[in-house]
Amino acid sequence: MTDPAATPVPPPAPLTTELDAAAAVLSRSGVEDPRVDAELLAAHVLGIGRGELQARLVTGGTLGDDERDALRRAIERRASREPLQHITGVAAFRHLELRVGPGVFVPRPETEIVAQLAIDALVAAATPEPIAVDLGTGSGAIALALATEVPHARVHAAENSVDAFLWTRENFDRVGAPNARLAFIDLAEAFPELDGAVSVVVSNPPYVPDGAVPRDPEVRLYDPPAALYGGADGLDVVRVLSDTALRLLHPGGTLVIEHGEWQGAPIRDLLTAAGWRSAATHPDLTLRDRATTAVRP
Repeated sequence: MTDPAATPVPPPAPLTTELDAAAAVLSRSGVEDPRVDAELLAAHVLGIGRGELQARLVTGGTLGDDERDALRRAIERRASREPLQHITGVAAFRHLELRVGPGVFVPRPETEIVAQLAIDALVAAATPEPIAVDLGTGSGAIALALATEVPHARVHAAENSVDAFLWTRENFDRVGAPNARLAFIDLAEAFPELDGAVSVVVSNPPYVPDGAVPRDPEVRLYDPPAALYGGADGLDVVRVLSDTALRLLHPGGTLVIEHGEWQGAPIRDLLTAAGWRSAATHPDLTLRDRATTAVRP
């Protein structure tokens, strides 16, 4: 006999209904890819991959009360424009999954072409154990990509932000690349013991001009200012990079610098005036200028 006083248990929430509602909330908040972010957050809450989540959508998957509430809290955070990666705690970069959060710059997909340029130069180096240096490594994305994709190389990474370094150290420990070394040091003084021995120097420096406030709230409100702003013209750190790389690289070594889409020409001029050869600017996958390379004389 059914107890009439018993509280009825609500049925599980259909996963597709929750995702549709979540995507609508994110769309109204101006999130660029609302459905993608909703699915990634649902996968995070459920502890599964996005592929498995999509399979559950096809088979009529549901959410329990706790899972539904956790997803709605995550969607509320994302609707406030908190970065997706801060909510999930991870950022994908090439084949890597990196831990990120407040205090460290979240690696972007466009930086993957910067890593590829450095990897290509490192593979082409005419030495059995080439050396690469990543200056201002942040989360460690570029350095760890180089170390894992060019295992015969030795990779040294420099970071001087205490907040960022905590994440960098965790990522180096998680990846465990035996050929990667991390140092807490300013890029201007980095690795004097390597002077004249390095094949590739790469950096994603702060390059936003001080007066150019980023449009996206995820960048403006959450990325550390020290990783964004590079002086009046955005090139203060690039000038330091030029000097440091001239010290570190052997003749014929390659410098790779990420920058904004309108900075290719001034960076080529800057490097050429400093004595670099063959300065060239390269687009990312969206065909926006993204990186400039140069060769040490």
